[in-house]
Amino acid sequence: MTIARKRSSATLFDAPWLARLKLKERLSDLLPPIVAIAIFLVLWQLFSWIPGATLPGPIRVVQETWTLILYPFYDRGGTDKGLFWQIFASLQRVALGYTFAAIIGISLGVLVGLNKTLSKALDPIFQLLRTVPPLAWVPIALAALQQNQPAALFVIFITAVWPILINTAVGVRQIPQDYNNVARVLQLSRKKYFFKVLFPAALPYIFTGLRISIGLAWLAIIAAEIVMSGIVGIGFFIWNAYQNSQISEIILALVYIGVVGLLLDKFMAWLQTVILPEEQR
Repeated sequence: MTIARKRSSATLFDAPWLARLKLKERLSDLLPPIVAIAIFLVLWQLFSWIPGATLPGPIRVVQETWTLILYPFYDRGGTDKGLFWQIFASLQRVALGYTFAAIIGISLGVLVGLNKTLSKALDPIFQLLRTVPPLAWVPIALAALQQNQPAALFVIFITAVWPILINTAVGVRQIPQDYNNVARVLQLSRKKYFFKVLFPAALPYIFTGLRISIGLAWLAIIAAEIVMSGIVGIGFFIWNAYQNSQISEIILALVYIGVVGLLLDKFMAWLQTVILPEEQR
């Protein structure tokens, strides 16, 4: 009984110190970015007060977009919707285009990684197409598909597919020769070789491509929606605000775009830690 009481009292005594230690660690992580953001906002506000400045400061941006901030879920029909629905529509397009890019990119990447002749034949085409900016694909997509929605999905796909494809091919080529030798000795079927050897070994490279591509897909849909008129989406929201000289709304939309892009990247990083073994992260 005495020993039990001593242990329980020691645990209670140590608990506040552990809590304080964790709190200090969190503050040490949070404090630098908070200070940096505060300094940025102050400098931005100071520059906006310079005579002749055309961009509004953060105070004015909040004042002029307060309704949009408070009511992101309103829907008046057509393209007159709150920022939540604008971003949600863009994310839906990104999800579809990105899924197609992941499926095609991983599949082609495996084929190109396994076949050196195919890799030599297709590499010039891949290197040529991957350097084309997303905006340059918009007229081609509209001319070929004739509709905004399929064209937007194609722009997302063609922008996001290359990092996935190239990183997958590199990952397949980087499989240690010992793994392939063991697979031959064990006479593994193609199915078992793919799921037991090739895919696990290439997975870190695949996730690198997926993480890069999610950011490119988000950038691509913004560019596509700015050009494509009459569709619900954050890109069209920005273009419509520009045409109406509502600069504060543009700045607010840019903040939302950055936050969503950051969350997408963090989600992919979290997914990578969940799926990959610790030694492969």
